[in-house]
Amino acid sequence: MRITTDDVLNVMPPQMGLFGLLFSFMNRLQAAGDAFYEEITCKQFFLLACMNLYQDESPTANEMAETMGCSRQNVKEILNSLAKKGMITLQQDENDKRKQRITVTEKTKSIAKKYTQKETEFMQLLYKGISDEEIRCVFKIISRMEKNLKES
Repeated sequence: MRITTDDVLNVMPPQMGLFGLLFSFMNRLQAAGDAFYEEITCKQFFLLACMNLYQDESPTANEMAETMGCSRQNVKEILNSLAKKGMITLQQDENDKRKQRITVTEKTKSIAKKYTQKETEFMQLLYKGISDEEIRCVFKIISRMEKNLKES
């Protein structure tokens, strides 16, 4: 038997249904992402994508952990794997020797170019039938939920 969204919402409060849906969606998204790239996992891709947010200075592991919403240890594990693949380098910060700055390599830039068209097609498939207004609304809701967690 296949359980539908209506089944879920008829059995439990919408908050609980959404909570479960977020977990289910993340599992499916991670599986799709892991199958999408030959060279890297979905989490490794996410870290590399988050690095694009840092325009002025290469980020540290702590900054990436905050941006990604996960532990520093988790980020270090992802960074070590990417470093072994030659996709990032870790360089000591010039002003604070305790910090290491993360930099993407030419190999990463080359792989990014390879997947540009495929990523565009995946995003079109993922957001098919969903308006920009709906996306912004969901973005605001999830951002608020994230803020609530940070404040607790």
